[in-house]
Amino acid sequence: MAEIADRALLRQFLLGLAEGMNAAAESVDRIRDTLVTVSRAYGRDDTDFIVLPTVIIVETGEGEEGRVEIRSAVNASFRFDQIAALYNLIGEAERAELEPIEGLRRLNEIGAMKAGHGWIVRTFGHAVLVTGLSLLLAPTWQGALIAFGLGAFVGLAKLVRSPTLQLIFPVFAAFACAIVVFLIAPHIEIGDPIRLLIAPLATFLPGGVLTTGVGELAAGQMLAGASRLVFGLVQLALLAFGILAAGTVVGVEDSSYEALEASTTLPWWIPVLGVLLFAIGNYLHFSAPRRTFGWVLLVLIVAYVGQYAGTVLIGSTVGGFIGAVAMTPVVLWIATLRHGAPSQLTFLPAFWLLVPGAAGLLGLTEAVGTTRGLEDFAEAITSIMSIALGVLIGTALYRVVHHGAEELADFHVDVPAALTEEEEPPFWARLVPGTPQSFWGGRRERRARSGKTPTDAPEESSADESSPSSQAGGS
Repeated sequence: MAEIADRALLRQFLLGLAEGMNAAAESVDRIRDTLVTVSRAYGRDDTDFIVLPTVIIVETGEGEEGRVEIRSAVNASFRFDQIAALYNLIGEAERAELEPIEGLRRLNEIGAMKAGHGWIVRTFGHAVLVTGLSLLLAPTWQGALIAFGLGAFVGLAKLVRSPTLQLIFPVFAAFACAIVVFLIAPHIEIGDPIRLLIAPLATFLPGGVLTTGVGELAAGQMLAGASRLVFGLVQLALLAFGILAAGTVVGVEDSSYEALEASTTLPWWIPVLGVLLFAIGNYLHFSAPRRTFGWVLLVLIVAYVGQYAGTVLIGSTVGGFIGAVAMTPVVLWIATLRHGAPSQLTFLPAFWLLVPGAAGLLGLTEAVGTTRGLEDFAEAITSIMSIALGVLIGTALYRVVHHGAEELADFHVDVPAALTEEEEPPFWARLVPGTPQSFWGGRRERRARSGKTPTDAPEESSADESSPSSQAGGS
């Protein structure tokens, strides 16, 4: 009975870990690998898992003793402080340093954590984040001021915890921000109005979702990858609808949806300032632990330098690929350090900086709002796939260097233990004492396997010899 209760607690703990990693925007293949590691650490090799973005299935035991539990994942999203606490717990679970019941308590504490910063600081952090990104996308001082105001508005509205409002708020935010930008653009030099709109909507952009989906498809997780791609494209369509609806209300021309170049050039150090502000804004708005700020800034610098170098040397479509290849090994290396940072905590800001979702929103808006057709949208999808491919290649390079090359797994189906036949060793091996089925001591080993001892043999033999007479007397 105690073993059944322990297995039930372990199943609940594994389900909770999977649900938390889903809330941290982790890929399903990484979630499954983590669950396998944790279950083996607790001495349970007879487990199996099915992990999807919205459904998690855990099976423990085999045959008639097998038990299955299903959890429907909620649409939750963790802040950076919650992600850090979750991965600290995962590290302890992978070493079996806590009981499952204690792990469940810790998971509930992580889910109920209060933000480390108040609503004023978090709102200001979102405004700083948006300002930094605007200096990278539409570098004008006027545009940075407009972006700061829109970032404060969106950041404040995002603090409202309502599942219903979270579904419709991205469309409303896109509509409201587009109204402001389209009304101001004819009177103030703000650079490209569409690129400026990307900055306040950055945390709504499904860049991470689309990149993770492409990566899951490449890893063979077809259901999870396809569903994430559809979800990400629907999010892009909703954001583009909000922008186009605002353009219709204001009465903008088709040319307003096309990318424009700024008429003035800002100093060379503006991108450096933009990356720094972007890192500070992420730290404040998402309540990241203080020790992780330096790691996030390092990954952002590597990603931006890689993207900039790729854009200058090859082209904008490949720039994201180079940035992803450069920053992925750094992210994975930081996650292995004792005082490092979880990979998701440094990956997500880098995704937003590489702006795969921004490229998709630009392409979709131009495809619908202009006469250029789907050419820009196709380029955006290519950019997204190049970033996902860069992440995969960067991960593969890191694993080859850090873990060594691994062979592909062979197809294999386990046969029930009761039906397996013991393999007969070669004749020469049976001549060596101590080997399986050795001629030396083989009788002793067979008795040990049958549960008999040498002292029991005479009694068993006499019992066997007297059994016919005993049976006759009994009858």
